Amino acid sequence: MPDKPSAESAIDADLVRALVSSQVTSIAGAAALPLAHVADGWDCSVWRLGEEYAVRLPRRALSAPLVLHEQDVLAGIAERIAVAGIGVPAPVFAGRPGSGYPWSWSIVPWFDGQSGLRIDPEQRRGWARPLAAALLALHVSAPPDHPVNPVRGVPLAVRAAAVDARFVSLRGRCAPGDLEALRWWWDAALAAAPWSGAPVWIHGDLHPGNLVAQGSHLVAIIDFGDVTAGDPAYDLAVAWLAFDAAGRASFVAALADRYDAATWTRAHGWAAAVTLMLLDQSDDNPEYAALGAQALLALTR
Repeated sequence: MPDKPSAESAIDADLVRALVSSQVTSIAGAAALPLAHVADGWDCSVWRLGEEYAVRLPRRALSAPLVLHEQDVLAGIAERIAVAGIGVPAPVFAGRPGSGYPWSWSIVPWFDGQSGLRIDPEQRRGWARPLAAALLALHVSAPPDHPVNPVRGVPLAVRAAAVDARFVSLRGRCAPGDLEALRWWWDAALAAAPWSGAPVWIHGDLHPGNLVAQGSHLVAIIDFGDVTAGDPAYDLAVAWLAFDAAGRASFVAALADRYDAATWTRAHGWAAAVTLMLLDQSDDNPEYAALGAQALLALTR
């Protein structure tokens, strides 16, 4: 099954340059800065602007509100996470529709480093404690008007039908024993006590593809389009998505005083759910297919 959906609005260098030239006055010389395409994700197209900035533009209508969420809340989140020494791409300019482009867009800081997907799990061990510190800073009570996401940070039962469908889809494509192990963790998470605290801020899509690093040094957490509030277990699933056994032990130990056993059981279940998604939907993205295979090993061996 293919990974990312097709773009619903054509985005090229001429469009990005036109948007920057016509709207950005708060960044000196922005219109003349070098511009280069970086990547197209599920939701956004990313372009580097000069040495210090990136332009982030929704690729489809469904993702357009996500950029607005980032514009609304990331400044406060970035300020809190800064105490952990980790960057967050809080918008420095909030762009609006124009030049034939239908949605809001942002200019954000550029962080030097590599996608965490391209860094060996042994080197990722150095991220464990900084990432734990960042989540401790992030996971605080959110106000009632926080952005709502229907599938992130929700009770696991909300996603049960979708997860069951992926188990069915992967029959014959994964070893039966691996699927049984993932099913065990998912069922255990469904049976665990639900989150009973106030909704806390969560990233909502935390995995190595949304981490920027220089080897063992974690530089930034990016792509907060799914930012919302709810059960922190969704973010804690990164323990199995990013780390090998040694890194995971360090990450969990750094958070031991904050989360109870039920929360970690739910996190384990969410990791199984995300792994199923990666295995089922990454046929055209080798890096995410490899992440799914790594996470499967972390959960079943």
